[in-house]
Parts: sequence; structure tokens; C-alpha cells
Amino acid sequence: MKKILITGATGFIGSFLVEEALKQGMEVYAGVRASSNKQYLADERIRFIDLKYYDKKLLVGQLSELKKTVGKFDRIVHNMGVTKCNNKNDFDRINFGYTKNFVEALIEADAVPEKFVYMSSLSAWGAGNAKTGKPIMLSDKPAPDTLYGQSKLRAEQFIASLSNFPYIFLRPTGVYGPREKDYFVFNKTLSNGIEPAMGFKPQYLTFIYVRDLVKLVFLACESPIKQKGYFVSDGKEYTDTEYAAIVKKHLGRKHVLKIRVPLFVVSCIACIADTVCGWFGKSPTLNRDKYKLLRVRNWKCEIEPTQQDFAFTANYDLDKGTEEAIKWYRNEKWL
Repeated sequence: MKKILITGATGFIGSFLVEEALKQGMEVYAGVRASSNKQYLADERIRFIDLKYYDKKLLVGQLSELKKTVGKFDRIVHNMGVTKCNNKNDFDRINFGYTKNFVEALIEADAVPEKFVYMSSLSAWGAGNAKTGKPIMLSDKPAPDTLYGQSKLRAEQFIASLSNFPYIFLRPTGVYGPREKDYFVFNKTLSNGIEPAMGFKPQYLTFIYVRDLVKLVFLACESPIKQKGYFVSDGKEYTDTEYAAIVKKHLGRKHVLKIRVPLFVVSCIACIADTVCGWFGKSPTLNRDKYKLLRVRNWKCEIEPTQQDFAFTANYDLDKGTEEAIKWYRNEKWL
């Protein structure tokens, strides 16, 4: 039985990763904080580990003890990270610093797995050309303009600098599905009869349904490919208008009030939300860093290498994925 460690296991993507690993008959170790909500990790087969990413010496001790008692992990999916922070320095401290500590501790404890899949982000590379509509290409020089994207890129660059480390970088575009909370806000707003739109130029969006992303993670885990990075989407492109139309269809909302907001207004709202929420030690869904992602007009990305190298085909397009997600939101009384 293969042993797998999944970090960030209580998060949106992490909980689905754990479910799939159990389904595949793996011995599953879930990296979680002691204070984390384990609502979606109720299976008694899951073994929980509270890894001390902030202290490399403690990490080395933890990993050495695990190696002694249960043996090396065959696979590690490093999904731990933050997407929004009240203290902006936390992006770099956690997404880069904690990852660096973890990887160095694996090496020092002689606990490097056969495959290490790092969950990065499309925003680590930047965005496609807004004028020409050209997708983001793997050959492009990374140019992230968000603190989140920069922290993910720094983590990638550190891991790639290591000799013979068995990594795969996956850089998903917008991930959606049951349990997700950011796209849910848009669904909720449409459900309430308001369709917000940002800016006056068309926005080209790409998506990946969470179950398809998880499918790809396990294809990468079992693939002989190492030391490469990939963009991840369902292979299709959608305008912001098409996205809204799909959501409205599955919500059953034929008539809504469409409000198109200039980008400078959205920027002001993000700044105010950041400031006010910061007084209470919280980070709002719409903040300065998130605004930089929302203003991008072109999120098209090169997906062919992912499809070819892993024989990957998405099972869900946006229509099918949105239908399933909205059913879940309604069943759970989110909508």
C-alpha cells in the first residue's frame, strides 16, 4: 500500500485530494493544523499530522520520527498555502518560507519521496497578452504582479534549484466546485438577482473543476515525469459574459440586474475593504491582491503539454461543473 502525505488537507482542494487518495486505497496522512476544521476529513482511515513548517529543526525531527515508525512517504502532494492574508508579508513567509523549510527538512531527514507534486498557481506566471489575446505560454518569462503569485513562483524557483529533487509543478487556473468559497460569492450574488461585471472590455477566463484537478494530481503522482511544470485548465476558454450565463442557467435566474463597475471603482472598494477588515485582523474576499487578479483581461493558458504528457482530458467543462457545484451549494443550504 502506497503512503501519501497531503498537506493543506483541510482546505477546499486538499479535502478532495484526501478523498481520492482513500478511494485509490492509499495509506493517507493529512497535514493539518491542530486548530483546523476537519469537517470534510471524517474518514477514520485518515492519519493526521500537525507539521511545524515554521521551524525547520522541529520539522526534521517530525519527519525523521515518521520515517522510523511508518517509513518514507511514496508520494507527497504539497497543497499547503495561503491565498489571502491580512499581513501581506505572510504570502512570502508561508507560501515560500514554509515550503522551503519543508523541502529542506525532507532532504535532511532523508525522507524525500518518489514524487513531490507542488500545487502552484497560474498567477505565478502572470497573465496572457490582453491586446493580442495570446495565451500564457510555458516558454514565457514569469511575470506575476500579485504577492500571492510572486510567493508561489519563489517556492517553485527554490525547489527547481535543487539537484535531483523529484518535483512536478501544477499551476491551475481558477479552481471551482463544491466547498469553494470565492466563486461561490459570485453565485450567491447572481442568486440574489444582481450580476456584477468589472471593467468595460471582455474578460477571457479559464477554469478547472476541482475533481479534474485532483484527477491530474494523481496522474502526475504515478507518471515517470519529473522536474517539469504545467498549466492546468479544462482546455476551454470562456468570456465573463459566458461564465455569468452558465451560472444563471443553473441557478434558474432568467432576469437579473446587470451592474458593470469601472475597474478604478473596484480598486477603491478593494482598498477600503482591505483597510477596514485589517482593523479586525481579517482579510476580505475582495482585497488589493485579489483585485490585481480580477482586473486581468486574459487568463488563457497553454494546456497542450499537460494533456499530452499525462494523457489528461477534463471530465467537466464549466457547464457541467457549475451544475454539480450549485446542486451541492443548495443541498448544503449555502444557496
